[in-house]
Amino acid sequence: MMEAKDGQAWLGTNGYGSRREEDGVCHDDSATPVRANTVDELHSLQRKPQVVEDRHRLQLQSISASLASMTCGIGPKLVNGDPARKKEMAGKAVTHHQHHITVPTITVSDSDLKFTHVLYNLSPSELYEHAIKYEKGSFITSSGALATLSGAKTGRSPRDKRVVKDETTDDLWWGKGSPNIEMDEQTFLINRERAVDYLNSLDKVFVNDQFLNWDPNNRIKVRIISARAYHSLFMHNMCIRPTYEELENFGEPDFTIYNAGQFPCNRYTHYMTSSTSIDLNLKRREMVILGTQYAGEMKKGLFSVMHYLMPKKQILSLHSGCNMGRGGDVALFFGLSGTGKTTLSTDRNRILIGDDEHCWSDNGISNIEGGCYAKCIDLSQEKEPDIWDAIKFGTVLENVVFDEHSREVDYTEKSVTENTRAAYPIEYIANAKIPCVGPHPKNVILLACDAFGVLPPVSKLSHAQTMYHFISGYTALVAGTEDGIKEPQATFSACFGAAFIMLHPTRYAAMLADKMNKHGATGWLVNTGWIGGSYGVGERISLAYTRKIIDAIHSGELLARSYKKTDVFGLDIPTKVEGVPSELLDPINTWEDKDSYKLTLLKLSDLFKRNFKVFANYKKGGVSDLADEIAAAGPNF
Repeated sequence: MMEAKDGQAWLGTNGYGSRREEDGVCHDDSATPVRANTVDELHSLQRKPQVVEDRHRLQLQSISASLASMTCGIGPKLVNGDPARKKEMAGKAVTHHQHHITVPTITVSDSDLKFTHVLYNLSPSELYEHAIKYEKGSFITSSGALATLSGAKTGRSPRDKRVVKDETTDDLWWGKGSPNIEMDEQTFLINRERAVDYLNSLDKVFVNDQFLNWDPNNRIKVRIISARAYHSLFMHNMCIRPTYEELENFGEPDFTIYNAGQFPCNRYTHYMTSSTSIDLNLKRREMVILGTQYAGEMKKGLFSVMHYLMPKKQILSLHSGCNMGRGGDVALFFGLSGTGKTTLSTDRNRILIGDDEHCWSDNGISNIEGGCYAKCIDLSQEKEPDIWDAIKFGTVLENVVFDEHSREVDYTEKSVTENTRAAYPIEYIANAKIPCVGPHPKNVILLACDAFGVLPPVSKLSHAQTMYHFISGYTALVAGTEDGIKEPQATFSACFGAAFIMLHPTRYAAMLADKMNKHGATGWLVNTGWIGGSYGVGERISLAYTRKIIDAIHSGELLARSYKKTDVFGLDIPTKVEGVPSELLDPINTWEDKDSYKLTLLKLSDLFKRNFKVFANYKKGGVSDLADEIAAAGPNF
């Protein structure tokens, strides 16, 4: 819209106004402009053609079907716009905007719950307004980000996550060691009905229709129905945002989330262990959230779905970061919390494809998401400038503490939780690659923060060793020091994401080895933890040295180096890395007490062996035979 003489507004006869070619729409501005004296008159000129109206009708009927109560009739009436403005707009001409869509009248019975207003694919600005006006604890920070609270739960609740066990999920990994806790469909439907009834009882709900997977041949359409503006903005950032044209032709979703997290589940319902329940039904392609407002449940729930759907298409789903060099060389980064995965994959000298979730198909690598979800604790502009710069208008900050007057965030403060987070669109990273796709990876980097101090800073892995360490998913955490004890605790998470995988870990490991072999990728194990002794005696390896190692992997320098093999784990370690003291490359050189080193090495290798027994003992199909083969690549006393 442009300003005209006498305060009149004008737009072209096509009804959409002129846009630049960069917007992806090119209109003919040569036609005689149509003048409007008021904004309402201008909006009345913006009606879409009948074919678009028909698409809108189908779209909203689809949303109505999603929200339909299975016992109370056909579902809610869908009302245009913000219910708070209903009286204000009474008597005015019906308007039609991109986000607030005119809805056909839907007949409802007396048994239905109160009418619900559906706010569809709102913009960040609109969601800011709703959050600040209606959600206690939501504020705009000094950087422009929206700070909000996730309620009592400030992290995921993996023990409250359930998967419906039926004929569809017969090939899932069930039993000891598996993250998949079963429930029956009847219990799922009870929880679904509870969630839908709650959503239908609200004055308004937010609906997001978005995509997963940047590979256009394998993308998934998802619908998220939620009660909070914060949740809608979070998913707007984390999923792939459709263009207006894609939204017009969205149709039926492939998967739907019902987020009624403000309402608890019934603790006396079968399979429930608390007032929180996160339920997946893969046959119905639905997810229900009750009793937790932590937004990460939606993100990771969809990731679990991708871990189920993609392998069925021979596409490997990966919990990893991914970047690409200027020459097109792609690297994958695997690592648990605290290993440096986000820091090392976000590199200003390389292009970021994604920070957390990816697919590896015959077409190459593709990001599953449209955003990043970075930990904020101790965040600084000096250490992580890209993440720092991404925290601006449109970004969601979860559970952070800020100054009451200046609204400046104190990222060192963890009085609410240590798991403070920032969710932002990936294009907020200056060197992000859009679209988020790349060629086949050249390097697969497994990161471990070894607080025992016995793993080398870098080692080259065979394909069997890559599978072994991929399935092990090792890192070490430091125990609490309140009573003076500083003993490291080994942590293992299969495929570096045990909470999200759906199939047996060896299935993903075999696919990884097959793709690495087919496309000539090299596996690396990089220790970002301690050298010169365990935690409390040694010190953590310098980030500058780790970056030198990663740079040497990217450049191909390490492939040309000579190697020697370590005892017990049988790892190949280079004798030289440019910019890193050679004595650091073999951990035994950095320990003063050599006997203590050998005892600690044996202790860690025993922990690896005990952890792997869970996978080696899994008896189904040919998986156990493969597990035995992979186990042989582990530590050998």
